[in-house]
Order: sequence, then C-alpha cells, then structure tokens
Amino acid sequence: MPKPSSRISRIVPSGKDGWEVHFTAMTRHQAGEDIIMLSVGDHDFDTPSETVEACVSAVRGGYHHYTQLPGIPRLREAMARVSTQCTGVATSADEVIATPGGQQALYAAAQAVLDPGDHAIVVAPYYATYPGTFRAAGASFTVVEARAEDGFQPRAEDIAAAITPQTRALLINTPNNPTGAVYSRATLDGIAEICRTHDLWLFSDEVYWTLGGGEHVSPRALPGMAERTLVINSMSKSHGMTGWRIGWLTGPRDLIALLVNLNLVTTYGLTDFVSRAAVAALENAYGVKEIAERYAARRTVFLDAICGLNNVTVRGSEGGMYVMLDISRIEPDCEKFAWALLEGEKLAVMPGSSFGEAASGHIRISLCQPEPVLTEAALRIRRFAATYRSLSE
Repeated sequence: MPKPSSRISRIVPSGKDGWEVHFTAMTRHQAGEDIIMLSVGDHDFDTPSETVEACVSAVRGGYHHYTQLPGIPRLREAMARVSTQCTGVATSADEVIATPGGQQALYAAAQAVLDPGDHAIVVAPYYATYPGTFRAAGASFTVVEARAEDGFQPRAEDIAAAITPQTRALLINTPNNPTGAVYSRATLDGIAEICRTHDLWLFSDEVYWTLGGGEHVSPRALPGMAERTLVINSMSKSHGMTGWRIGWLTGPRDLIALLVNLNLVTTYGLTDFVSRAAVAALENAYGVKEIAERYAARRTVFLDAICGLNNVTVRGSEGGMYVMLDISRIEPDCEKFAWALLEGEKLAVMPGSSFGEAASGHIRISLCQPEPVLTEAALRIRRFAATYRSLSE
C-alpha cells in the first residue's frame, strides 16, 4: 500500500509495555479461568436505569437525526451547569462543546492550541492516551514526574524546569488516574502561577471530580486561569456511562466557537437519542451520588484490608477509582511483580510503569469490583507478598 502519514504512524509508537499483563489476563478470564480482574477502570455495574429509559424514550420519540455540531442546546446548557459545579466558575452554554467522550475533548483541546513543532508538558503518572494525543497534534512533549514520596503531588519547580521557548500547554489530571492523588490547592496554586507567568494553556482533566476524597479544586477557579484553562470532562465515570461516549470541553467561548469547526470534520455532532439521555442524566444527576458513595466505600474496604502489609506503602489513593501500592521493597520491577501475581494468585493488576516512570515500583488496583472481591484480592496480595522472595529465587 502507499505510505501512511507520519502523523498517524507516530501516535502510538511500537513497543512493549505493562498493558500486556491486562490483555493476557482478560483473554484467560474470558476463556473461563477464575481470575480477579483489577486491571481496568470500567464499572462492574450497569448505567442507571433512569438514563437507559430516557434513551429508549428518545429512540421511540424519533430522535434519530443529525444534531447541532457543538451539541444540542439543552445538552450544552446541562453541561454548563455541571461545569459550574465542577470548576466553581459560572459557565455558560457557549463555553462548552459536547464531544464523544472525554478522550475526544482532550484531543480537541490539543488540536485547538498546539501546532506542529510546539511543545507541551505532561505530569506523570498519566493516563495512557496523553502522549499519543500530543503526537497526533504534531507537538513534542516533556514528562514531569510527580514523586511518590510527595504522594504524587507535582512540584512546581520541576514543571518550571521543563519549560522551553516552544512550550504552549501543560496537562494535569486530578483526581488522578492511575494514582488516585487529589491535587491540593497549594499544588494547583503553584501550577497556576507557572501558567500565568509563561502564558501557557492548562489542560485540566477532571473526569473523576465527583469521585474525590475531599474538596475538588479546579484550576479554572484560580485567579487569571479561566481564560487559559481547558477542562476535560466526561459522563463515563460520574454517571456510569462508559460506553455511551459522552464528554465535553469547557473553555473560553472564542476558542470553543473555533472548535465547532473541528467537530465539522471529525464527529459531525453526537447521536441525538444518546444526547437526550445524557440531558436527563445531567439534569437529574442519575447515579452520581450512589456511584461516588460506592467507590468511597470500596476504597475504604480495600485500604483497611491491605493496611499493615509489610514492605507495601499506599501512595496517593485519595480519590478516583484506583489505589496505588508501592511494592518496590518487595520487587523493584513492577511488571515482573504483576506477571508473578497473575500466575501465582490469579489476580490481574496494572504495573505502575505503564503510566510513566513516576509510578515504576508500584501496582495500580482498580476498585471496579464488589467489596467482597476487593477483600479477597487484598488477602491474595498479602499471601503473595509473604512468599514472593521464595517464588523469585
């Protein structure tokens, strides 16, 4: 075939990473092997029935046609109200654009402010798609590692040291995937000061904002930040709608207006009946409180069950859907540890190195299983850790 573009070829460079542990475990699990899957962040429960019924009613009501490129008006209005709650900044409908999922919102943000040759900074540990999103925009990037000993709170001086004359944007995620760290106001104040000083855009991925372990602080609410912050949001986690592909981007209205043109040549708008189900979910907060309470309870149960395990330290883990365990004193190679855990205890977890060097020596535990399963998983980790040295000899 003719040569593909360099743009598409370099989005995800070839190479081996810890996701192989998950894919192997999933294949074996689907083949009937009794493996506890704690390696992926997808809910183990269905979308709230009220949302499903709203979708069915919309389908039966004839909402099968094209929609407005930035999202149907009522959907944008509902998203704006939720953005106001999320960020603490009064938000109007023309400051949001609806997208098919949070990933498309992040992609739109990168396309909106980065040209080929521009430079960005991404704080690690990070969600796996972040580097590829920058590559898709033709931008280079530098990874700044938040340190485990700081509870994965990034240091402003480390970010400042990565800035170049070509730097245009900085990407953060709080509550964080994979670490569960919730960035403090002091951390965000330091980041905001850097963005104002160097005239940077800030991409703030806040898809886990309803699942935090305390106050959610959005950098958009800090002085001088509303005009330079692009907030990525999604209904996947907060409303139990991972497969529905509904997200949005919040930002300055002039930039949002330009992004309508990107939807013209990419998504061409969202599905009408799904949009109307999303309106119902947003306006009525279907599932939001229950989902947040469920993950808070699961986090507590798992942490209580793992507490006191020798040579294992909990890092971050205040919010989101994950717990991060530092197992480096047992085995510095977290991918080796994860493979051995899968073989020895039939428990699938993600090696921290899959999310950047900052999380090497850690494993990520997904809380997307019922509490009894999480308790059993903690017992398996305890048993495995107690015998691991003999297994590795």
